[in-house]
Amino acid sequence: MASLTNQQTGAPGAGAKVLLVQQSEQDYKAGLSAPTKDGRFKTEDVTKTKGNEFEDFYLKRELLMGIFEKGFEKPSPIQEEAIPIALAGRNILARAKNGTGKTGAYVIPCLEKVDISKKYVQSLILVPTRELAMQTSAVIRELVKHMKISCMITTGGTNLKDDIMRLYDTVHIVVATPGRILDLAEKQAVNLSKCSVVCLDEADKLLSPTFEPIIERLIEFTAPNRQILLFSATFPKSVKSFKDKNITNPYEINLMDELTLKGITQYYAFVEERQKVQCLNTLFSKLDVNQCIIFCNSTNRVELLAKKITELGASCFFIHSKMRQEHRNRVFHEFRQGGTRHMVASDLITRGIDVQTVNVVINFDFPRNSETYLHRIGRSGRFGHLGLAINMITYDDRFDLFRIEQELGTEIQPIPGVIDRNLYCK
Repeated sequence: MASLTNQQTGAPGAGAKVLLVQQSEQDYKAGLSAPTKDGRFKTEDVTKTKGNEFEDFYLKRELLMGIFEKGFEKPSPIQEEAIPIALAGRNILARAKNGTGKTGAYVIPCLEKVDISKKYVQSLILVPTRELAMQTSAVIRELVKHMKISCMITTGGTNLKDDIMRLYDTVHIVVATPGRILDLAEKQAVNLSKCSVVCLDEADKLLSPTFEPIIERLIEFTAPNRQILLFSATFPKSVKSFKDKNITNPYEINLMDELTLKGITQYYAFVEERQKVQCLNTLFSKLDVNQCIIFCNSTNRVELLAKKITELGASCFFIHSKMRQEHRNRVFHEFRQGGTRHMVASDLITRGIDVQTVNVVINFDFPRNSETYLHRIGRSGRFGHLGLAINMITYDDRFDLFRIEQELGTEIQPIPGVIDRNLYCK
């Protein structure tokens, strides 16, 4: 039988398709106001794409409107790779650097797949910390401005009864820390039996010995034909064993030719312990700091250092795991809003926390392993922007410095007398 032409079938030809896309693009952007464009330099971590647009993924018009107003101009490489595969229903094992758009890579497919006529939980997004849960839900709230999707955040440290009451209303997407959502599932306060998408952000942390038994138990509550999306910067053995056990034929994405972000310049300064505060004060006076996070290895040292910085006359916040949750939330929110230039922190906020205005990270105490180091310095240079990481190294740290350089395949250089501001302010 002869094949039918586009004209005979009424199907649009290639030229017509382009015209339709252009018209549709103009239509949905009409009346919307995009945020001010970020004119800062971006590295190829986020710019080296295949040239796709969000319109090419055939997303719902209302979702495209949210993406536009959020200021997502074009898909980053990880979004470009992951979104179409996730929309096709495949399991995904994705490895990409922190700060390259991983959140959008799994949130956008989750939102696209929600059927608002169905009044049950359809996607579960698991994150290791309350701060990351808050941040992820904030991204979702911005993207669903024009959609009738209901998203709920539930984490440990908040009132369980309040969460149970909220679950009486329709919830389509849940963003949660593992312990709390498992508690709700075991109490039958939340029904996950029809939840068809499970996302694990910072999967290496979620599948550590602390969390893995909880995740394994939680998975059993979700739909048998569930789709699992795993995103992380590093994939230790625990992730592989979980994958082999729970994920059928995953599509693997690896955008990690190198571990450290391209836009982050790394220096070390050899100092004695008693010289560290003085050294920090010198850095404050010499650097063009937009916002800065200073890391310590213990909660006690966080508070002591914050007090010292305040005594030096600089405004400063601090945050660590022993603080009450509402206090942590307030500190983090105010820092994101630009309430102060400096924040002293423990490793609580090394995972996925996105404050785009941070351009300097200082390791007041040098971390003991390469994974922690990678996550700390990744707080600067978010989404392809430039950043600076300065490490204070004592005599006892010298072997850790060498080992971390070797493991990450990177070079941490001695700090020069003058640091070129173009390295972290462009």
